Amino acid sequence: MALKVLVVDDASFVRDTVKRTLRQFLANIEIHDAVDGRRAVSVMKLNKIDLVLSDWEMPEMSGAELLHWVRTESNTPKVPFIMISSRGDRDHIVKAIETGVSDYLSKPFTADELRRKVNKQLRKIGYKDSARSAQRDTGFGSIDVLTGGKTEARTVEKGRATPQTKREGKPAKAATEVAGGRFEGKAQLRFPALTCQCVVRDLSLQALQGFIVRPETLPTVFDQAVVDLESKSGEALARLNGYVHSIQAVENNPNTSKLKIVIRFVDNDPEKFEILSKAIA
Repeated sequence: MALKVLVVDDASFVRDTVKRTLRQFLANIEIHDAVDGRRAVSVMKLNKIDLVLSDWEMPEMSGAELLHWVRTESNTPKVPFIMISSRGDRDHIVKAIETGVSDYLSKPFTADELRRKVNKQLRKIGYKDSARSAQRDTGFGSIDVLTGGKTEARTVEKGRATPQTKREGKPAKAATEVAGGRFEGKAQLRFPALTCQCVVRDLSLQALQGFIVRPETLPTVFDQAVVDLESKSGEALARLNGYVHSIQAVENNPNTSKLKIVIRFVDNDPEKFEILSKAIA
């Protein structure tokens, strides 16, 4: 029987990253996804989910609210629940554990980190992926990774099952048309393998453009990224999930120490759009 996993995040880029990674080390898997906690509840009412991986900060219904529903009202109150969040501070992790999460994964995360967290929970419930060894024997494992496997995952939209290829709607038109502007504050960029400061050149609701000092380990295109924005006085403004859209040398010199980087945002949270709008107004 296939392992049924539910991936919950308002950012399609993060959901796709998690799903792609899961398929790389789990062959017999059926993946469902949802854009927020409310829709995740609908999925769990229609399917017996074996493992939940959920974002913490989401519109409509947060990960904490979803977790509370799972533990107190669902038919599977003991299902392993891994919380994924861009907040990695100790107090937040302790709060998540006290709330009842099975484990915690900070964004941005590596494939190995996700694999270890998931395997730990699967061992606790006694799950063994018997199809993985068979997949290696047939030689079709690599093809399945590229194609996403044959299992058509389903998601729930307004209580009705629809193909997973359906994506959530775009942010409101008025929001997406707000022009970018000069941001006077500070930005810290977090990648799976490093953290660095960024001089912001331009900030919009869609992306951040800026300059960083060349680190020893370079981020690459499509790497996960978390952008921590602060005001000039050091006050935390927003924590934004994104990915590396482009990175290039500022000078025509292989030894240049300055890099220009563009981070595209992937959040679909109206509150974050409002914060950004005020920051660049």
